[in-house]
Amino acid sequence: MLLSPKYKFLFVHIAKTGGTSVRAALQRQRRRDPWALPIFLCNRLSHLSGHRLAVKLPRHAKVIAAKELLPREVFDSLFKFAFVRNPWDLQVSSFHHIRRERSHYLGGHEDFASFLRWKLDPERPYQYHLDTSIELQSDYLIDLHGAVVVDFIGRYERLAEDFETACGRIGIAPLPLPHRRQATDRRRDYRAYYDDETAELVARHFAGDIALLGYRFDPD
Repeated sequence: MLLSPKYKFLFVHIAKTGGTSVRAALQRQRRRDPWALPIFLCNRLSHLSGHRLAVKLPRHAKVIAAKELLPREVFDSLFKFAFVRNPWDLQVSSFHHIRRERSHYLGGHEDFASFLRWKLDPERPYQYHLDTSIELQSDYLIDLHGAVVVDFIGRYERLAEDFETACGRIGIAPLPLPHRRQATDRRRDYRAYYDDETAELVARHFAGDIALLGYRFDPD
């Protein structure tokens, strides 16, 4: 999550949706914000205390965290936006990210299908780096009553165009997005990773996202 009181925006960073590029592009605006230093100091203090002080909005916090922590008039004044991604594609991206950078979280499951079954098994013990990508993306966008409270939902599939729209809503000139890191060992089309069983497994687990965001396994 990225907050700028000066530019009045709140970016809700959902994992594996291009958010790292968005954050990097917005860093200059963040550094120009008079509140940047106080926010940085609070973040450092939170870190040094073992995050016992509840003064930091975590990188992948849901929008409800900001709604509950910020004064209502401040929250309402912010342009709140996020990016989402096709759930089937997101799971392929997550698999390659974990295999490349945190292979010890694979749990001995080296191929995508077996890893996905294990990952989405409700009996599996909680592991943070896995569970951030099995949470519903829609949960990052809603309040306690289930109402969507972000003002703009961009799509990973058209990241550059939608980020340009977000910049316009913030009131800044369009910013270039840094190159998105791609896994070099993945096939481009996520559908090649699935059979009928695993595709349906994702469809059931992420039914809420599919209903709200309109994604399908075979896009138009």
